[in-house]
Amino acid sequence: MSIKAGRIDYRLLHGIVQGYWCPTYATQRTMIIDDATAHDEVRKGAMRMSKPSGQALSIIDHETAYANFKAGKYDGHTVFVIARDPQTFLDLIEMGQKIPVLTLGLTELPTGEADGVQAGRRAFIKTEDMDTYRKIAAAGTTVEVRYMTTDKAVPISEYISM
Repeated sequence: MSIKAGRIDYRLLHGIVQGYWCPTYATQRTMIIDDATAHDEVRKGAMRMSKPSGQALSIIDHETAYANFKAGKYDGHTVFVIARDPQTFLDLIEMGQKIPVLTLGLTELPTGEADGVQAGRRAFIKTEDMDTYRKIAAAGTTVEVRYMTTDKAVPISEYISM
């Protein structure tokens, strides 16, 4: 098993993730899977400057990530995956990757007519993503809502029916 944990965070790699979450999981590699960031040299450069000490950092698009996992590139590594949306994690699970825990951390709060559920102070679960979260949980992944490592983990089932 290569993936040790996953996190949904719309800011991807920032101070809280770098300073608290990465050391908590102590993986060999932190992997950001995001198409826009992977193709933006300025954003990639900024994230590389905040790379967790002692860990490799990959900032890659979905296609590259899926191809690398399928090819077994990370089979001998421990990986902490960060992405903006739950579909990325469901795709990995459907490819055969095990994800022991997925934390819903910081999501963009809705503007206007977005439909969904507020999950804690910093996360919002869109109605359109609820089935994706249910499938992730049904695959055996613990799905929790937690911004900081010191916060109490709240099961996603507190916010949506499973």
